[in-house]
Amino acid sequence: MSNSHLFMSAGWVTAPLNNGIGRYSGQLQRVVIKFCKTHGCSRGVREFVESNLIDFSRQNPGVAVYVKPRRHRAPTITAEYCNGERGYMHVSNMSRDEVYKWLSHQTTQSGREFCRYRKFWRTETPSIQGVWSPHTFRDPRLNLAEFPMVSTAPKDWFRFC
Repeated sequence: MSNSHLFMSAGWVTAPLNNGIGRYSGQLQRVVIKFCKTHGCSRGVREFVESNLIDFSRQNPGVAVYVKPRRHRAPTITAEYCNGERGYMHVSNMSRDEVYKWLSHQTTQSGREFCRYRKFWRTETPSIQGVWSPHTFRDPRLNLAEFPMVSTAPKDWFRFC
């Protein structure tokens, strides 16, 4: 068994800014694409900028896309999210399709770091009575009764089922 979970932060299952309650709003605000115009490892990014960037920006109108050519530097993509987090990705020697797939993947992320879950559910107002079950409000006399009962059932027996 791996001990990698010891180095991850623990957290709860939450939606960023109650996203999805009402309407969905994408968490990606801004994408900065930095690449070199002449370097060989930036070829896939250059092809993406020339052919697929317009399509990507039309599919994601809420994302601002900035293109920064830099001389003699490795290509990177920086994704900035609504919660202030940033994601950096080095895209050296990637093809045009791989750059497009990674950029599309960034649009579905929330910007939060991966964390191990303490529990798979969470509520803002926890119950002090415990978890509800179908047997919570049943008549306690039914625990001692032998079935089938002939006429020992009270008149309001159906209320407790």
